[in-house]
Amino acid sequence: MSAEKILSDWKKKQFKPIYWLEGEEDYFIDKVVNYAEHHILTEAEAGFNLTIFYGKDANWPDVINACRRYPMFSDKQVVLLKEAQQMRDIDKLEPYIDNPLKSTIFVVSYKEKKVDGRSKLAKTLKEKGEMLTTKKMYENQLPDWTNELVQSKGYTISQKALLLLVDHIGNDLSRINNEIDKILVNLAQRKNITEDDIERYVGVSKEYNPFELQSAVAARDLAKAMKIIQYFEANPKAAPIQLVLPSLYNLFSKTYMIFGQSAKDDKTIALNIGVNAWFVKDYVLTAKNYGYQGTESALLLLHQYNLKSIGIGDAGTADGSLLKEMVAKMMS
Repeated sequence: MSAEKILSDWKKKQFKPIYWLEGEEDYFIDKVVNYAEHHILTEAEAGFNLTIFYGKDANWPDVINACRRYPMFSDKQVVLLKEAQQMRDIDKLEPYIDNPLKSTIFVVSYKEKKVDGRSKLAKTLKEKGEMLTTKKMYENQLPDWTNELVQSKGYTISQKALLLLVDHIGNDLSRINNEIDKILVNLAQRKNITEDDIERYVGVSKEYNPFELQSAVAARDLAKAMKIIQYFEANPKAAPIQLVLPSLYNLFSKTYMIFGQSAKDDKTIALNIGVNAWFVKDYVLTAKNYGYQGTESALLLLHQYNLKSIGIGDAGTADGSLLKEMVAKMMS
């Protein structure tokens, strides 16, 4: 079951007694829990019929007793168990889950891991409960997901703005959502997010960032690459070397995969190497400009300079100097 399906059912007033939300991606778990806390019951009903426990401080008998109470002045009550992964003896909830009270909506937030599939609790949950199991989104899924998120809020976003945002934040859905909301507050009557908005409200330069450096390296534009690295030198927090090196490694490692492809069109290449179609043009351009030997050489250089950046085989050269030296060798 997905978060969207659970929320869709709830909006139709269709409820089950048990909801178990688990896994690595907090965003979807938090979205469901937030709705359960603030929207299932009216404000008047919540005063009597909303109970919230936190796993670290909760005792299983108290949770079960709360679930077994009948609602007051309402036909249902909501019991939330947040951070349930921190609760001792959580398996003791199994008898209640096996025989829940139909007037109670019991929502359990079990973050960062999954219940042991071999346990009696897991088997009972699969039989009697509604389960949401989340996992981290793949990086190649982020642009489309972010674009759909913006559209769901009634707005659009330019391609460059989208790529800047995703490249800067990475795989943190909650932060992406928060940054988008912050931008939308400042758009006034406009309905489209631009790269200027990303620069102004998220704090990433639209001209000097790891994504633009990656594009300059892909195009084999040494002058532009050096200009961007000089900006990084003057603004160390904008793009530390620990952020830049993985970005360039991703560029060349994905490019390396292209040489084993017989496909020629961008869409098929993107599908075969597991990237989003938004990014594939950079990889195709890199393959054309560096060739197989140049791509292989770039990967070796990235490995060497990653070691140097942590002090192995280097006497303390500044990060900016390391980047300039490495990029110059790549393009020589």
